[in-house]
Amino acid sequence: MNKNQSLPWDHPRFRSWIAVARACQLMQQSLGRALAHLDIKPPHLDILVNLFRFEGISQQELARKLLVGRSNMSMLLPQMEKRGLIERRDDRLDKRVLRLHLTEEGRRVTEEAMTIQTALIDRMLSDAPIEECEAITVHMERVVSLLIQEEREPLEPVGDQ
Repeated sequence: MNKNQSLPWDHPRFRSWIAVARACQLMQQSLGRALAHLDIKPPHLDILVNLFRFEGISQQELARKLLVGRSNMSMLLPQMEKRGLIERRDDRLDKRVLRLHLTEEGRRVTEEAMTIQTALIDRMLSDAPIEECEAITVHMERVVSLLIQEEREPLEPVGDQ
């Protein structure tokens, strides 16, 4: 880099990206503290919410939907099963497939945790107009799509736009 080139952190896109990443990191930490009394962490909640939404999902389907990695999931599921939050049941048609279900306790914990998470999000974004939230969603979903596409077929490096 020469003296006349701007540094990456001076670019508005770079600053936006760092702000989003930092907000996500701090939100996860805050959510972790808020969930501590339930003895779950954000990765547990990610699994529980997906099972709440997609009752009877297979482990493979769950792995595709999660924000946590497969290795993390394979460590978390036995813990959650041991705690009585989830059950693994054989698929009726394919004995090689395990289906995941919330237990009554798992459903109770999930509902309480979702209430906590929703309240935290509402508190953090209470002064943001809905239109702004929707615009952020559109932009972040576009980024997600691009990253998924790049994972499948790497794109050429992008220069200064």
